[in-house]
Amino acid sequence: MASPPLPFLSFPKIPPPPPPLAAARPLLTLIRRPLSLPSRPRAAPDDATPSDGVGPAAPTRGDRFLGRQIATEAAARVLAPDEADRRRRRKEKRRALARKPSGLSSCYGCGAPLQTAEEDAPGYVDTATYELKKRHHQLRTILCGRCKLLSHGHMVTAVGGHGGYPGGKQFVTAEQLREKLSYLRHDKALIIKLVDIVDFNGSFLARVRDFAGANPIILVITKVDLLPRDTDLNCVGDWVVESVVKKKLNVLSVHLTSSKSLVGITGVISEIQQEKKGRDVYILGSANVGKSAFISALLRTMAYKDPVAAAAQKYKPIQSAVPGTTLGPIQIDAFLGGGKLYDTPGVHLHHRQAAVIHAEDLPSLAPQSRLKGRCFPANDTDVELTGNSLFWAGLVRIDVVKALPRTRLTFYGPKKLKVNVVPTTEADQFYETEVGVTLTPPTGKERAEGWAGLQGVRELKIKYEEHDRPACDIAISGLGWISVEPSGVPSNSPDDNAEEECGDGELHLMVHVPKPVEVFVRPPLPVGKAASQWYRYQELTEEEEGLRPKWHY
Repeated sequence: MASPPLPFLSFPKIPPPPPPLAAARPLLTLIRRPLSLPSRPRAAPDDATPSDGVGPAAPTRGDRFLGRQIATEAAARVLAPDEADRRRRRKEKRRALARKPSGLSSCYGCGAPLQTAEEDAPGYVDTATYELKKRHHQLRTILCGRCKLLSHGHMVTAVGGHGGYPGGKQFVTAEQLREKLSYLRHDKALIIKLVDIVDFNGSFLARVRDFAGANPIILVITKVDLLPRDTDLNCVGDWVVESVVKKKLNVLSVHLTSSKSLVGITGVISEIQQEKKGRDVYILGSANVGKSAFISALLRTMAYKDPVAAAAQKYKPIQSAVPGTTLGPIQIDAFLGGGKLYDTPGVHLHHRQAAVIHAEDLPSLAPQSRLKGRCFPANDTDVELTGNSLFWAGLVRIDVVKALPRTRLTFYGPKKLKVNVVPTTEADQFYETEVGVTLTPPTGKERAEGWAGLQGVRELKIKYEEHDRPACDIAISGLGWISVEPSGVPSNSPDDNAEEECGDGELHLMVHVPKPVEVFVRPPLPVGKAASQWYRYQELTEEEEGLRPKWHY
């Protein structure tokens, strides 16, 4: 009988004993010294960077540290100007925002800080009144002494220097008023920019972005009720929008308004409520553009539905013919929701007539009624313009060197300023004897003796391109404008062909104004009944039409 199979047993193998130390030395030597075996070199890729070295040539940790330090210092030297510029801008922003009104007690009529020290200075209030109002927390209901005089028709000047005007005691410079508005470009606000339609070019504020920064702007055209009768405002609105596009000013919309008749004010209020979004609203514009009158019209219209605006009507800014009536931002609680309404100091522009005439003559520059064109020569005269000089008060002189027989100049401006025509050969003597007498302003011989005269001269050569429409407007900053009509005077001859006559015609003028008053040549403003016939709307594509701001009336 066979025996059962034995199970398979596996025993672990015992490793052999290590060799003696003497035999291990050659192996250690082989490990320490790498074998230099022949190998085929590999092709380096195209974008491989050169090595800094291997073995003894490799950079040490100290070399790498010094390299990083040198690279950091070089980058710092390159970026240092940018960083310094950023620090400077941040410092300017903090400094500008510090000028923002912060509850300081000021006159509600002009915005000047209240004070009891100097009686003749703006913001003065007698000590007893000041202490009484302060005790009852009613300092915002105080009207300073200067504003009381302004409200009674007195011409109290308070701004001088570059862009200001002479006369009276001067306390604030035009530059200081500009600095009070410097914080606007860094603040989040909605800007309402006002422009006078009678002095469109002189009051436009071409560099308004220096004040407004990137804040949205609503453009409001004031005093449209002063335009001549039968003026088609559709033409005027298109003309304004075209001018805004040419000046490359990006605005939300354009509104034609009248603070006197409240025309167009409702549309501005609707736009403000839509675009305000809790921000403060600032009324911005040049001096005497009508900011205080516009705010008064705004509050009067809003008072019907907003009890806050109705209460604000009691303490509204003072209206005056003196440029520089407002001397500081005036906070007005006009909105039921968030945000405040601010009246701001007018920006004084040195190139306007108000900057050169006496304070007592300032009311004569403001039209009080609807404009009516004064034509020279008139329809019933045969007088030609060539060889004559036209004086617009004592402020403008136009020498007509060359003009076609049927050329006519039409003056649009304040009715108080008369136009006189004399031969150019007698113009110098006529001005010397009649300035201050017939040619006013300046008014009176005393002011005429201190008058600098018409030292600024600009030569204009105007080409006649079409006979059935005005060639252009000559706008005098701060005064009005003169429409140049190639065939304005009707011809008595049936054979007279005006179109052939105007084909290669030219008007040559010498315009004299006080320094530094500016003279602008612009496309003709379409005013009067005939303007709707000769005005041509711009032909635009759908894309161009979409990019243009919309105008409202």
